[in-house]
Amino acid sequence: MVLESMTSPLKAQKTPYQMFFLGCLYSSIALFFSIWIFKEQSSLIMVFLTVLATIPFMYRTMRTEEKKDIEIKSETKLLKQHSRAITTLIFLFLGFVVALSFWYTVLPASYVENLFSVQIQTINNINARITGNLIQDFQLFMQLLSNNTKVLIFCILFAFFYGAGAIFILTWNASVIAAAIGTFFRNNISVYAQQLGFLKAAGYFHIFSLSLLRYLIHGIPEIIAYFIGGLAGGIISVAIVRHDVDDKEFKHILFDALDLFIIAILMLIFAALTEMYITPLFF
Repeated sequence: MVLESMTSPLKAQKTPYQMFFLGCLYSSIALFFSIWIFKEQSSLIMVFLTVLATIPFMYRTMRTEEKKDIEIKSETKLLKQHSRAITTLIFLFLGFVVALSFWYTVLPASYVENLFSVQIQTINNINARITGNLIQDFQLFMQLLSNNTKVLIFCILFAFFYGAGAIFILTWNASVIAAAIGTFFRNNISVYAQQLGFLKAAGYFHIFSLSLLRYLIHGIPEIIAYFIGGLAGGIISVAIVRHDVDDKEFKHILFDALDLFIIAILMLIFAALTEMYITPLFF
């Protein structure tokens, strides 16, 4: 009751940055409980405990946004209101990523192997598939867009059937991104240490910043798309419970959800193009 009661959707939308610190807190507590109590299964238990702390906030957010669909008739104003909810969720996600990335880099290797074992295996599988298909740019683009669209559909379906269920997919993605960032950091900091040593502490933070940027440049648009899709699915889920499917309010909610889905697809296209052409320019 303590963690999930620390904020509310309306309060969070006024000061969205606080969700970053809550994301750090939720994921850090989940990480230590999972490694302490469920060491062998900690990589998945960590995700589960983080989701458990976040679900009440997510569900209240879905209900709040569904109420806005009823009260606000202008689609432009409605999308602006939804953007505030998306902003709070992005800060929450960034809190997950930064905290888990930090613990990945500072904890002993034996702990990291348990905490991120499934995530590391997932990254290896993704890299193996991508390496074997670098034939044409268009092929790679369609592969990236196809994979991201599947995740978007999962977010919508989880949110539809489980209300706040999309947060599970997004928390899992946060843990995978954190493992990728942590791996990139560990690989590069060892090279930096051999060449320059640790005379300058700034070098440590420089590599950590590069590790974050390496994945967040294209990762942020992807995650925004997933949150938008999850929000659309959650709004429909709440609306079905609270409204007759034949009334005008429900049809307005469906129209709004369709707009959100289209925006999410456009964001995924932008993210795939960024991953192909922008990120490689820097890394």
